[in-house]
Amino acid sequence: MTASNVYPTAELQALDSAHYLHPFTDFGALAKEGSRVMVKGDGVWLTDSDGNRYLDGMAGLWCTNVGHGRAEIAEAAHEQMLELAYYNSFFKTSNAPAIRLADKLASIAPAHIERVFFCGSGSEANDTVFRMVRHYWAIKGEPAKQHFISRRNGYHGSTVAAASLGGMKPMHGQGGLIPGISHIPQPYWFGEGGDMSPAEFGLWAARELEREIERIGEENVAAFIAEPIQGAGGVIIPPETYWPEIKRICARHEILLVVDEVICGFGRTGSWFGADTYDVQADLQPIAKGLTSGYLPMGGVMVSGKVASVLDQGGEFYHGYTYSGHPTCAAAALANLAIIERENLVARVRDDIGPYLQSRWAKLGDHPLVGEARMKGLMGALELVPAKPSRSEKFADEGKVGTIARDLSFKNGLIMRAVRDSLILSPPLTLSHDEADQLVALAEKTLNDTWMVLKKDGLVK
Repeated sequence: MTASNVYPTAELQALDSAHYLHPFTDFGALAKEGSRVMVKGDGVWLTDSDGNRYLDGMAGLWCTNVGHGRAEIAEAAHEQMLELAYYNSFFKTSNAPAIRLADKLASIAPAHIERVFFCGSGSEANDTVFRMVRHYWAIKGEPAKQHFISRRNGYHGSTVAAASLGGMKPMHGQGGLIPGISHIPQPYWFGEGGDMSPAEFGLWAARELEREIERIGEENVAAFIAEPIQGAGGVIIPPETYWPEIKRICARHEILLVVDEVICGFGRTGSWFGADTYDVQADLQPIAKGLTSGYLPMGGVMVSGKVASVLDQGGEFYHGYTYSGHPTCAAAALANLAIIERENLVARVRDDIGPYLQSRWAKLGDHPLVGEARMKGLMGALELVPAKPSRSEKFADEGKVGTIARDLSFKNGLIMRAVRDSLILSPPLTLSHDEADQLVALAEKTLNDTWMVLKKDGLVK
């Protein structure tokens, strides 16, 4: 018998409150309010248990790149489960889907990427990076190179090592911060650029890496890790001067460059990977999310030949997961990648739907509540401000206005996420032109509704 997702909402909410602890949630507050129960996905649309329909402007959670309800992926998983649902990759053992997926990733990755270490999520991928990088330097006879440099407000996951690599202080306050990690400023021109031009600020922010390397000592620094575009931090799109300068600094100093592709990978920025978009050669590239379009949990670390050749000399790497190279997840990933290729979704984001949505999104910047409307590929943000064109004046009680706008967006049938006092967007790569028009119309309605609430409460003039 096939289980149905459709149940009475009140019953599901009661069970949810009684037993289900949600991620990144105030448990007490959610129990009082009740969760929203999603029961169906089709293309870029979601339906909840009350029959409300939403345009999924966040592609699930940055991941459903090919959209919801793709039968090909379900069929691939079903067929693989009937043949070999699971076996581990320990003890000199492998499986055909994982082997084929590793080969496929090597073929679509930049030419210097040769190997893949599989895991279950982006957080696990970055925990793997943490151990792999330190192991790499130990093999090379430089065990003092332990220190990681990351960015404030960057996000690399929520496991202990991944949260420490990330630069989000609330996470560090719950469970601590692993020693040997420091954080430099983010390339967030709108919020932190001051009087500098974007180009000037991009160079300044990149050169903070060099200053930190000098402070720590190059002989102690193992790696710099960064997202091509910061996703969970608020879609922070770096100025065009930023990544070329990061490339120069990493080439000059003997450290590894880790480009976190968990959000940006698999077409999100209009290239297969964000590193391609910014012409960066990474030593390691963590991946997840768009690898399977979220249909099954899977992550990995794509490893350059330079790093892999050293790891080959290091004996046993005491690291791995029960579900590393899970055959059913690998089969789903292969089916997902086949869809992306067959429908030319990467080129479509670069040449078609990306520019189409970007042009319409930019016009939302004319709204009196919007200080900046930015987008790269299919990643966008609306900065909400009390007194444009000022970038320095902020709303009191940071995050309150963003939450108001986020809740109104859901009410209007568009899923956007609030980060501080901004709204962020990351729709499926399959978004049509008509759906893009609907998305922008709903976003504009949300801005208007938010403006009216803020005027009523005296938060804007």
